[in-house]
Amino acid sequence: MTDQSRPSRPVMLGQNQYGKAENRVVKITRDGDTHHIKDLNVSVALSGEMEDVHYSGSNAHVLPTDTTKNTVYAFAKEHGVESAEQFGIHLARHFVTSQEPIGQARIRIEEYSWERIETSDTPDANSGFTGADEAKHSFVRKGQETRLAQITFDGERWQVISGLKDLTVMNSTHSEFRGYLKDKYTTLKEAHDRILATEVSARWRYNWSSDDARMPDWEKSYEQARKHMLRAFAETYSLSLQQTLYQMGSRIIDNRGEIDEIRFSLPNKHHFLVDLAPFGLKNDNEVYFAADRPYGLIEATVLRDGTEPQIPVDLTNL
Repeated sequence: MTDQSRPSRPVMLGQNQYGKAENRVVKITRDGDTHHIKDLNVSVALSGEMEDVHYSGSNAHVLPTDTTKNTVYAFAKEHGVESAEQFGIHLARHFVTSQEPIGQARIRIEEYSWERIETSDTPDANSGFTGADEAKHSFVRKGQETRLAQITFDGERWQVISGLKDLTVMNSTHSEFRGYLKDKYTTLKEAHDRILATEVSARWRYNWSSDDARMPDWEKSYEQARKHMLRAFAETYSLSLQQTLYQMGSRIIDNRGEIDEIRFSLPNKHHFLVDLAPFGLKNDNEVYFAADRPYGLIEATVLRDGTEPQIPVDLTNL
């Protein structure tokens, strides 16, 4: 950077990045008559030697954001989409190694899941449908969680954080909440049998950080982490949502050696018993009012012993 390009006033440029956000790419893999879908929302953020463009407007070190968009689509064709994590690794490596001014690439990916539509096994003469064999290309969007991945690469070290959001779960029993602090403003009654429901937002960090190490099986790892998370939720007799959170995280850490850290944000989806006494009816834990707000928000990180936390405490922008 030339001396003339830097402002004479005592103002300095801080952290900066740029890229193309929310590139929607759908990759169809055709295996004969059977098709497979990967539906992604990919955001690219690049940083490095970018002082000149901020100070003087010189674009000499700037790769156009339109180029990053084109790269996403080209890579979907050239490399395919084996997993969100692997696709992000391909992109991050490319941006950092192909352009000298770019020192770090961060790729964030949301993946939307589809499942096949079940059809009848027998032909329908009236509709002209010839049977289930023709349904291998028909899908319905899953109404569950959105899968997430963030891949960061600085030319030497990798950081891969995966996770999910919008996964709503409920236990209709085996949950209590009692023995808590009380003061003159406390009106909540102790519950010995309550509904426990939450909308899970979770991020977990892999200990894979170098090309010299064996890369995890990203698809299997995601499926297994989700499985252990849900089993822990279902199998824990909960005395608090905090206890359930810890069990969900520790089950993943105990069973998945490639994961060292997991961060949860769990809003308590409150269900309050409706007072039916004015109508001469007894409500024996049967009828509830589902309140969407305000809600208790329980957040915590669960770590493998001996590791340091790296996932941001605030998951809002992760």
